[in-house]
Amino acid sequence: MALVPVADALAQVLKGAKPLAGEDVPLTNAHGRILAEPLKAQRPQPPFPASAMDGYAVRAADVRKVPVTLNVVGEAPAGHGYGGRVHKGQAVRIFTGAPVPKGADTIVIQEDTGPAAEKGFVTVLEGAAEGSFVRPAGLDFRKGEALLPRFTKLGAREIGLAAAMNHDRVMVVRKPSVAILATGDELVEPGGNPRDDQIISSNSLALAAMITTFGGEPVDLGLVPDRMARIEDAIARAAGADILITIGGASVGDHDLVQDAMLAQGVKLGFWKIAMRPGKPLMFGRRGSQRVIGLPGNPVSSMVCTRLFIKPLIAALTGDNQPDEPVKAVLGAAMKANDQRQDYVRATLARNGKGQLVATAFPKQDSSMQRVFREADCLIIRPAHAPAVKAGELADVLLLDF
Repeated sequence: MALVPVADALAQVLKGAKPLAGEDVPLTNAHGRILAEPLKAQRPQPPFPASAMDGYAVRAADVRKVPVTLNVVGEAPAGHGYGGRVHKGQAVRIFTGAPVPKGADTIVIQEDTGPAAEKGFVTVLEGAAEGSFVRPAGLDFRKGEALLPRFTKLGAREIGLAAAMNHDRVMVVRKPSVAILATGDELVEPGGNPRDDQIISSNSLALAAMITTFGGEPVDLGLVPDRMARIEDAIARAAGADILITIGGASVGDHDLVQDAMLAQGVKLGFWKIAMRPGKPLMFGRRGSQRVIGLPGNPVSSMVCTRLFIKPLIAALTGDNQPDEPVKAVLGAAMKANDQRQDYVRATLARNGKGQLVATAFPKQDSSMQRVFREADCLIIRPAHAPAVKAGELADVLLLDF
C-alpha cells in the first residue's frame, strides 16, 4: 500500500466532521468551552444611569457659576439608589456605581467640592457640564444584543461578559469523548513492578492530557495484552465514543493484532501508513459516526500524530475555529535533503538579536526519546523531498502547545 501524504490523511480524518450537539452547563464550569448558540444580553449594562465617580449628583444648571453652595438632601451608595428627586439648589451625596437620582444630570467629583459653613450643605468649587461622570443606561450593551456569537471559546473575559449579561448557565458544544486503548504485553502501569523485558506505559496518560487540553473528554480503556479476544472486547466497549484511539499493535509484526481486531468489530479502514516521520504506521477508519485512529506505539510518534490529527479533529467536533497554523522561524542549523516522508523534527525555539524566532533541531530524533520531546519547543516541518537547507533559511514550525 502506498504511503498516504499527510494532507490527504488529515482530509480523510476531518471529512464530514461537524460540531456535536449542545449541552447546558453552569457558567462556573464553562471556561474553555465553545458556545453552541449565540448569547444575548438579558438586561442592559449599566441598567440605569450610573455615577462613574464618588461625588455629588447635581443639576448642571446649578453649577454653571461657582463657587456655589447646595443643600445635600440625601445619599446614594452603590446598590442603594436615592428614592427622591433632586430639585433646584439641591445635591445628593453619591458613590461610584450608584444610580443617578431623578432630576440630577451630572456628577461633581468629590475633589471639586469643599465644606460649607452650614451642616447639610456642600460648596461646589468647580463646575461640571451636563452628563459629566454619568454612565448612561446601556453604555456597554443593550438588552437583546448578541454579544457572544456561536462557536465563541469562553475564556475569562467571555465568562465575565456572560455573567454581566445575567447568564448563570450557557449552552456549549458537547466535548467529544475519546476512548484510549493501549495494547502490548510489554506494558505495565506506572508505579508497577515491571519485569526486565517490560516497559512503563506512558502514552495513555500523555494522550489523555493532550486530549483534555484540546477540548476532548478522555476515556481510559486501560492496558490490554496482545490477545485478539481482549483487544476486540475493548474495541467493542468503546462503541459509544466519538473517537477511538488505539496505541501500538498497528505495525506488521505477528503480534500486531489491532488492525484485524478493528475489522472484526466493524471498522472500515480508510488508510494505513502515512508519509510522515515520526508516525508512519498510523491507521484511520470509521465505525458508523465514530472515527478510529490507530497510533504507533513509540511515545513521540503517538504524541506527534495526536497533535497533527486529533487536535484538529476535536476542534472540528467542538466548533473551535481558532487558527492553528505553523509559524515561520529561522533555522539554527543546516538540514539535509528529505526523502518521500514529511518530517516533523523536534527543535528548540529562541530569538536572535534581530528578534527573529530561531528553531534548532536536536541532533537525535529517535521516536522513543521522551526527554528530547519534553525539551522541544516546536516541530520543524520538512516537506517530502525537500532539498537541503542552510542555517539562516526560513522554515515552517509547529508550536508544541500542550
